[in-house]
Amino acid sequence: MRVNLDSLGREILAHLEERGIAVFKSYPRTQELGSDAIYWDTADHPDYREFIAAAVTAGIRLVTLYRREFSPEIIDDAMQQLAESSLDRDTRRSIEGRLRELRAYEGFICQIELSFGHAQRTYIFDQSTEWYDEMTELLEQIEDSFHTSGNENPLTGYYSNN
Repeated sequence: MRVNLDSLGREILAHLEERGIAVFKSYPRTQELGSDAIYWDTADHPDYREFIAAAVTAGIRLVTLYRREFSPEIIDDAMQQLAESSLDRDTRRSIEGRLRELRAYEGFICQIELSFGHAQRTYIFDQSTEWYDEMTELLEQIEDSFHTSGNENPLTGYYSNN
């Protein structure tokens, strides 16, 4: 797996241009779509050319492209959330150390998302680096600590006279 997807992004743009497909540079669409999205199997078919060939076969002439740059704010936010989390000290130290190591990737392109709409569905090719996937897992671990700490139901014990 590539450490920086910048060159892949350039390859994709060149390939789309060669195929005569217009590119709309967008924000990520994965968050807005929910269950209406259909994801390309990048584990077994990581070649973006297959995804683009499927789009062309479906008659698609416009593809959206999103490239995420790994910014220092991502680490800063994670560190702040970590400090406020209910994780034990050893786990917190381990995550903090790994977050510091991930700072080496600041400025790298960590995710590329291609998508197109067809027949009221959105088809998505989403490729990310292994280290960004690890970062996402760390963020989920931190976030999960907020959901598992304390009282799951804040209304437990609440009694109304009504």
